[in-house]
Amino acid sequence: MDTLADRFTAQTLLDIFPQERSNDFFEALFGDAEEGAFDIRLAYDRYEQNDQTLHFKLELHERPGRCLACNLTYGLPDVFARHPVINLAGLVKDIDQLLSPDLSCEEWKLGTTQQQQGCHCIPLVIALRPQ
Repeated sequence: MDTLADRFTAQTLLDIFPQERSNDFFEALFGDAEEGAFDIRLAYDRYEQNDQTLHFKLELHERPGRCLACNLTYGLPDVFARHPVINLAGLVKDIDQLLSPDLSCEEWKLGTTQQQQGCHCIPLVIALRPQ
């Protein structure tokens, strides 16, 4: 399982969750991509062998001159889970394609927003099952 980190490189994650998706999300939400306060990036966190889960983060990086308002980001897991531009179900399918043939994604869930300086994170946890 050490190779999972090798599979989910920064470039691979950018390929399956492109930077433009942030602008597309804000365009759909506000009608103007410039209204967005943050950029969304997918980051690999870890693999937990004991419960066979993959851990990723949706990182919300504050845009210059904007503010990551905590009261706005705490509701995002519910929004992201069903928003068609974010398309988490499709993202999980893309992640599934990167796994070895003996593993597949079974189910996924988003955690609560975690506040950090200039960046908030929403955990994405994917349960794996052997094939």
